Amino acid sequence: MQGRPVLEPDPSPHSDTPESRLRAALPDLTRAERQLAAYILASYPVSVLGPVAAVARAAGVSGPTVVRLVQKLGYSGYAGFQAQLREDVSEKLASPLAKHEKWRRASAGDHVLDAFAAKVAENVTATLGQMDRAGFDVVAALLADPARRVAMLGGRLTQPVAEYFAITLRITRGEVTLLSSLPNTWPPALLDTRPGDVLVAFDIRRYEASVLQFVELAREQGAEVVLITDRWVSPAAVHAQHILPCHIEAPGAWDSIAALVLVVEALLAAVQARTWETTETRLRRMEALYDRARLFRRPR
Repeated sequence: MQGRPVLEPDPSPHSDTPESRLRAALPDLTRAERQLAAYILASYPVSVLGPVAAVARAAGVSGPTVVRLVQKLGYSGYAGFQAQLREDVSEKLASPLAKHEKWRRASAGDHVLDAFAAKVAENVTATLGQMDRAGFDVVAALLADPARRVAMLGGRLTQPVAEYFAITLRITRGEVTLLSSLPNTWPPALLDTRPGDVLVAFDIRRYEASVLQFVELAREQGAEVVLITDRWVSPAAVHAQHILPCHIEAPGAWDSIAALVLVVEALLAAVQARTWETTETRLRRMEALYDRARLFRRPR
């Protein structure tokens, strides 16, 4: 789809996954193999956790088609395919306990500040290296369009990033809503969604079913979905037209949101550059209101 960012190949070892191999092979697959690939990607990785017969039956293809496809992907057989799949899923959904143990061994002897700063800097560099500039500009243009209303949704650990984005973007252009993560608030939020309104959703590992569900509902209402996710890409991507992947690994129990904040602040700058005449007027009005409310100390 036009305007959808292209995910560049990840130079790290984790880029060699069953999913990445499958996406790369799509142009060369037969009709039956493409049908199978579409089924797998629609609900990856759950779709291929079962035996060959179950996968073939669910996808509407034959068992030999499943075997041929995994062999085309470079695996000796279905067992080898599933072995790498389990390793990939384990990396994606690693719990805080598992992540802490991994980084404790990897960074033994380093000061935590140095190890953390080095990894965050690496994340920023990697995120910028794989970010499609044209796709980024398309997202900035959507967010700058005054005819489109914007909604933000985060997950358990990304809701503060969504809130920051909503607060600052609301000052820039207005008509920006921060959505609650409580499902009982969704129907009213979706009720007045117009085709072309923008939903910015944040979802990083461990991916949240609630985010996936809301993104799907918003897409059905005609929303233009922007997904800010990690480099493994949230399952919500199947419903998103625009994907901005970030690197999030950090030497500790929790992933880092630094690269997400970088992308958010860069989008804010891009929107302000596109709408400065309007934004300047809004900022002057806001500063006048701050003065009247006496919220900040005046410099002496």
